[in-house]
Amino acid sequence: MTSSKKALPYIALLIAILSMGTSAIFVRWADAPGPITAFYRVFLATVILTPFFLQRCLKECNLSKRILIMPLLGGLFTAFDLALWNTSLFYTTAGNATLLVNTNPLWVALGAWLIFREKLSKDFWIGLAIALLGAALIVGGDFLVHTRLGIGDLIAISAGLFYAGYFLVTQRGRADFHPITYIWIIGLSASIGLALINLVLGNPFIGYTSQTWSIFWTTALVSQVIGYVAVSYALGHLPASVVAPTMIGQPIMTTLFAIPLLGEIPLPMQIIGGLTALVGIFLVNRAYQKGKEGA
Repeated sequence: MTSSKKALPYIALLIAILSMGTSAIFVRWADAPGPITAFYRVFLATVILTPFFLQRCLKECNLSKRILIMPLLGGLFTAFDLALWNTSLFYTTAGNATLLVNTNPLWVALGAWLIFREKLSKDFWIGLAIALLGAALIVGGDFLVHTRLGIGDLIAISAGLFYAGYFLVTQRGRADFHPITYIWIIGLSASIGLALINLVLGNPFIGYTSQTWSIFWTTALVSQVIGYVAVSYALGHLPASVVAPTMIGQPIMTTLFAIPLLGEIPLPMQIIGGLTALVGIFLVNRAYQKGKEGA
């Protein structure tokens, strides 16, 4: 393999971090409730992917009820994840919301330990303690500054729990599907879930400006389609032990984007807490991946 081909998975990983790092910016720019932006991000991305799904389905389309349970459940987890995370962006900073939702590796590993009885090493528990300390510094610091910020942080953490649920379900369900098929079913299920959430909340689906509709389409294409396809490509050429820890670059990128685009300057305690949490998440990822490789 030439050096240029070897570099392609790493370029894809960088594209994924950049594209997903813009998600919070688009949510803030859209003049719409967070769950509505989440709905159109997923729904329009599913529309974009439909021709690819149909093309794939014409070749091979095994969609039995037994194997459909996992992606449909994963879509519902995604719906609650995005609805909560997008909402948290209006209560705390973009960097904090993105970092705290990305604590999901902690909950994934704990869920695998409790549900699937997977063994966790001493290094995992050390990483977990460090990550939770960092998250506590962020949430505690924000409560001291403004209660609203602290509540936003807690909403973002709860979104991370649903994000972890998506990963746990996908861990078991992904083996039965082609990536495009799985992503499309997830998108369909998440779109239905988000539509119901918005109906319950009474959020309007129409009546937005042309600028907001442009943001809906942009976040669907950039944050959802490009981001997820890039991650899928990287995972096809690099081990998860490389991809998963690298994706913690997403909250760093969001924080950097938020400085010029949203005017959000991190406070010293947020920087310390964020860096501490990132170290812990990295250690958790490394310990968990090592444990899976050694199993």
